[in-house]
Amino acid sequence: MPFLLRNLTLSPGEEERLLLALAAAKLGVPESAVTSLSLVRKGVDARKKGKIKLVYTVQVTVKDESRVKEGGDVSRVEPAAREEFPKLASKERIVIVGMGPAGLFAALRLAEYGLCALVLERGREVEKRAADVSRFWRAGELLPESNVQFGEGGAGTFSDGKLTTRVKDENCGWVLRQLVHFGAPPEILYAAKPHIGTDRLRAVVKGIRQRLISSGFEIRFESRVSGIGLSGNRVSAVTVNETSEHPCDTLLLAPGHSARDTYAMLHRAGVKLEAKPFAVGLRVEHPQALIDEIQYGRNPHPQLPPAEYAQAYNNEKTGRSAYSFCMCPGGVVVAAASEAGGVVVNGMSGYRRNGPGANSALVVTVGPADFPGASPLSGIAFQRDLERRAFAAGGGGYLAPAQSLMSFLGEGKGRVASSYRPGVVECELTPLLPAAVAATLKEGIRHFDRKMRGFMSAEATLTAVETRTSAPLRIPRAPDLQSVSHPGLYPTGEGAGYAGGIMSAALDGIRVADAIAARLRAESQKP
Repeated sequence: MPFLLRNLTLSPGEEERLLLALAAAKLGVPESAVTSLSLVRKGVDARKKGKIKLVYTVQVTVKDESRVKEGGDVSRVEPAAREEFPKLASKERIVIVGMGPAGLFAALRLAEYGLCALVLERGREVEKRAADVSRFWRAGELLPESNVQFGEGGAGTFSDGKLTTRVKDENCGWVLRQLVHFGAPPEILYAAKPHIGTDRLRAVVKGIRQRLISSGFEIRFESRVSGIGLSGNRVSAVTVNETSEHPCDTLLLAPGHSARDTYAMLHRAGVKLEAKPFAVGLRVEHPQALIDEIQYGRNPHPQLPPAEYAQAYNNEKTGRSAYSFCMCPGGVVVAAASEAGGVVVNGMSGYRRNGPGANSALVVTVGPADFPGASPLSGIAFQRDLERRAFAAGGGGYLAPAQSLMSFLGEGKGRVASSYRPGVVECELTPLLPAAVAATLKEGIRHFDRKMRGFMSAEATLTAVETRTSAPLRIPRAPDLQSVSHPGLYPTGEGAGYAGGIMSAALDGIRVADAIAARLRAESQKP
């Protein structure tokens, strides 16, 4: 039986082959007794700037287990339960809407059960989508159905490709193994903060598509669901592009957090929706070298990864929080609009994270009390207003309004330099934000600087406006994961209000697919 060893440490630059000797010493056996060693987790401990360590958890097997000293950092590894997916024969007409992480992993999971589905994606294939997005960044030509938000792979395709999540789920390993199978770097299986990068993620998405097609799935791009047919209150069909109708017994709806017209269509159809909190703010960009120095100390070892950060601040009097979100080491700030006449900013990194800048969203919580009116769509109106203000301040052409961080705080001047394309226009950002958001953001930035001395820097630039942190509403679902108002409709993933990032969205897609398979299996066993 293998053993798990925690807290093995190396200094930056030391070779990982030294882990064998460290593992043997911790086990109390000679190196020759260790028959295998594999990495389980690798992270950076930067709490002591002068003594940064790489911290490992490894799994080993030994020749004579009786000689092993158990306890503390040494424990036995219980054999993992075997994954079993009973094959199901069903005539159920399943339609999956959306090819972001939730939709793709729901489809992959259904394929494990031998099931197939019609998959509808309003955007284009990832190769064509990447060209469309590149043209938008270069020339400001926005395609409403093919952009950073819409298309194969979902919004996460143009991001850092982070795979961290607070969700404790036994399927996390399954998701990571699938991603590696389709071309993700193997180190995501053991990295403490795994990421794929936008460049690698696009190839992974294409590989998943090819697997689904070979498994019998029908995939249709440029196919926007514009309506749902009902039999009573049960879903019976979907309308595509306002022209063709497809019968549907089960509708797995994974639309992404920016599918505003889809939300409006569901509202008209009487589907239960509810507004929910999210966060809005700005995106900050520092030189990566500055963030490295803040986090690692002066002259950090060149083999350390580009430094990251995560900060949060809570104003107990107002109940509002400010926090960093979607931090992209060595990345760029990107234009992420999906509607004409609105500016939205986001961040993106490649796998190597080797760009000169580090950027992150700095956002403040908002909720239904901040939104105009009581409609479940009121959060969308709130987002849209901010995006249109930013567009006007930028002067059109999807130029983003920008300001130095120090000037935003009223503490001097600084240079305005941003990687955002198609470009920025320097202006005051405070008037673009709700007063409570701007005030909390300024409080938060000062708090972050107390935790990370140097964060308040004349080299830091802010761009506006960050509004697409999560879905502005939720589609409530019952314990069986179907809509509380419309049986047959399975709201799924981030766009339905049940996830926040690539990993959690994928996990929710799997959860829904398993629920569908369990229902079909139970129905097949009825006399």
